Amino acid sequence: MEERRRTKRRYLLYYGRIYDETAQKLIGYLVDITESGFMLLSDEPFPVGEMRRFKLEITDDIGEHPYINFKAKSVWCEPDIDPRHFDTGFEIEEIKPDDKQLILAIVEKYGFRDN
Repeated sequence: MEERRRTKRRYLLYYGRIYDETAQKLIGYLVDITESGFMLLSDEPFPVGEMRRFKLEITDDIGEHPYINFKAKSVWCEPDIDPRHFDTGFEIEEIKPDDKQLILAIVEKYGFRDN
């Protein structure tokens, strides 16, 4: 797969929970994130090209609201090293400027390695 990422991925010290905003259910865990995209670890695969609305749970030390809301499109999906799970790369398509700043705060506080 050709690398199209413009910013380096930042792996995180914790896996933030990600919810489907429409269904209001937990769908997976944040593995890495930049202001333009993220990788999700989940039990189910996501079809490439699918657009979804997400809620990312954030900690009190990052923001005063419990979630960041955004819309993202899946750009790749493959089995995780643990075959019971899947890794999916998403490109963030729609996010409020203030929430984008919160993502940068997450990277600054909890990021530990570029990739």
